Amino acid sequence: MKFTDGYWMMRDGVHAAYATEIADIRVAEDRFTLYAPVRRVRRRGDTLNGALLTVECFAPAEGVIGVRVTHHGGGPDRGPHLAPRPPAEGPAGAAAGKVTRDGTLLELASGGLSLRVDTAAGYRLDFTADGRTLTSAGARGTGFATTPDGAHHSLAQLSLGVGELVYGLGERFTPFTRNGQSVDIWQADGGTASEQAYKNIPFHLTNRGYGVFVNHPGKVSYEVGSEAVGQVQFSVADQTLEYYVVHGPAPKDVLARYTALTGRPALPPAWSLGLWLSTSFTTSYDEETVTRFVRGMAERGIPLGVFHFDCFWMRAYQWCDFTWDPEVFPDPEGMLRRLREDHGLKTCVWINPYIAQKSPLFDEARELGYLVRRPDGGVWQWDMWQAGMGLVDFTHPGARAWYADQLRALLGQGVDCFKTDFGERVPTDVVWHDGSDPERMHNYYTQLYNRTVFETLTEARGEGDAVVFARSATAGGQRYPVHWGGDCESTFGAMAESLRGGLSLGLSGFGFWSHDIGGFEGTPDAALFKRWAQFGLLSSHSRLHGSTSYRVPWEFDDEAVAVTRDFTRLKHRLMPYLMHAARQAAERGTPVMRAMLLDFPDDPACHTLDRQYMLGDDLLVAPVLTPDGTVDYYVPHGTWTHLLSGARVSGPGWHREQYGFDSLPLLARPGSVLPFGAGEESAVYDWADGVTLRAHQLPDGADVTTRVPRPDGQPDAVFRTRRTGRSVTVEATGAPGPWRLLLDGAAHTAPEGATELTAPPAP
Repeated sequence: MKFTDGYWMMRDGVHAAYATEIADIRVAEDRFTLYAPVRRVRRRGDTLNGALLTVECFAPAEGVIGVRVTHHGGGPDRGPHLAPRPPAEGPAGAAAGKVTRDGTLLELASGGLSLRVDTAAGYRLDFTADGRTLTSAGARGTGFATTPDGAHHSLAQLSLGVGELVYGLGERFTPFTRNGQSVDIWQADGGTASEQAYKNIPFHLTNRGYGVFVNHPGKVSYEVGSEAVGQVQFSVADQTLEYYVVHGPAPKDVLARYTALTGRPALPPAWSLGLWLSTSFTTSYDEETVTRFVRGMAERGIPLGVFHFDCFWMRAYQWCDFTWDPEVFPDPEGMLRRLREDHGLKTCVWINPYIAQKSPLFDEARELGYLVRRPDGGVWQWDMWQAGMGLVDFTHPGARAWYADQLRALLGQGVDCFKTDFGERVPTDVVWHDGSDPERMHNYYTQLYNRTVFETLTEARGEGDAVVFARSATAGGQRYPVHWGGDCESTFGAMAESLRGGLSLGLSGFGFWSHDIGGFEGTPDAALFKRWAQFGLLSSHSRLHGSTSYRVPWEFDDEAVAVTRDFTRLKHRLMPYLMHAARQAAERGTPVMRAMLLDFPDDPACHTLDRQYMLGDDLLVAPVLTPDGTVDYYVPHGTWTHLLSGARVSGPGWHREQYGFDSLPLLARPGSVLPFGAGEESAVYDWADGVTLRAHQLPDGADVTTRVPRPDGQPDAVFRTRRTGRSVTVEATGAPGPWRLLLDGAAHTAPEGATELTAPPAP
């Protein structure tokens, strides 16, 4: 929030105090504490009747430095907490940080990052790396403010350099760079066309080689160059503010360190990367409708991987009681078995954390104490979404076990996964079972909700076969993939909004992301559906879903069928490449869909791009966002190869082209060797058997290793491609069958069992 009235004055009724100097220090081997008065101390009397801030500086991990500023520290610690706090003493801190002193200069170093303080000068914290200052907390950089309502806000300001851009803070649909924006980290169900967000993450990344994580689960208010134009300010209504500066130096390194602190994504099952088809939300459907849709996809040659049942698989007024509506689904076990055995489909059902009063489960949960309560002891209820609904209290261990039991019953019927909708409209005028602070629980609730569902799936299906389709998240929620972008309109503008949100979420530590192909609200025209289908099938996860209308492709036109079929098959052939990218997300925190900044941090032209992205390491995707097929996109340095046409595109520079519905800018990076699987009908097959290695513009001296994962858990097939002069040689290890090299348009086939292939490039 804003505290000042311009540069010189405070807003009416606001009183602020800032750390002014350092009165005392306490130094340990791996951390130090500063004691900072909020006014100059010239004589003993100045120590009376004034605040003294306690500023603890520590290193929770290599390349990360934490700062915890406390005004009054005597209050209760009610929780919850986003990240575990480091111990006050002990080997964990000692291993991460080291303190040195040189006269009045105090330095805490961790990896390549240092925090430097001159204890004899005015209060200032300088975070440095590689011989330069990354950011600083200066004259107004540490303090607190009281507002007319009596609230106490702890605040910090970190400087922005010239040309420094800020990204992240969750899945936000506003302009891609956060500079100039006011952002509240507060879960809301605001769609994709507002400043509100379903996934609010108090972590921002900049293009200067660092990020900042505010370790607070409640409302964090940001002013990103919007109050003091050269500062990022963040504040919390609390007596303590804790933040971590996370060093890179590359943006991918920042994400790796941040996700090491808050959790890396689990690796989703390979089948989840196939095409999902939904009943849509309020459309009329029953088993006959489902069967007709599934058969229609098969008859038109569109491979389908997952069928999703949205809300009305349950009876109206009884969500969420986990019981199939017998009028439309009289034999759910038989239906799920037929979908699995006859069509090879996985199934997903919609759930939420609400229990409607009409459901028998409401009384059961109320009597057991499993619903969130009002301060007077009664159950908190309202009529939004479902009449008289209550909210499951996931802070109660019994409630978590009870909720998991409802899910296990569905898994026993044959359900494979769950769409975990909602989790944002969480009240603050309530009492939680474990005594959590209601304001801190508002954002954190989604963590408990999605974790309960994900861990239930992991327990039932095994490690590596669990996936949810979640809408809400907070910091650390990336551990429970996958997430989708929420309620967007069926317009080209909303398609661009969704992409901005997905790229922003990726820069906030989330590895997997999806969206509603065609848009959710309204009905897309045929042109929009086809363009969105291309985009959706070049995303980590792909789902056809709408609100009041179906999203089966033949509802639009025959060309929509062809586009959906061809791009689904293309995605299946890309599975060895995509699963390698998925591993990178799970192992390093690098998202599958990446803002161009992540791969090209040294190209300033890439720093603001939000209408294109990298899909894995080596594919550039620029979705077509216009009705006439015109697209403007930027190509970084080198000669790139159009994956669908073979055309060459040179960079650096901008290109404007027009595309039919059978294509879009999909470019292979120069020097890349992309593995294309031989299967088109399913996302799951032996990706290494019959794989084609597509080599693109290999320079002399190139040495590229391509790993092809195996869905059965067998060791990867590994291909090493080297070019010497005009000769290209591939060495293969672990390839189960014949494989090919596609080089400059010419195919060279290695027979089964071959471990080496040498091919001259075409003239």
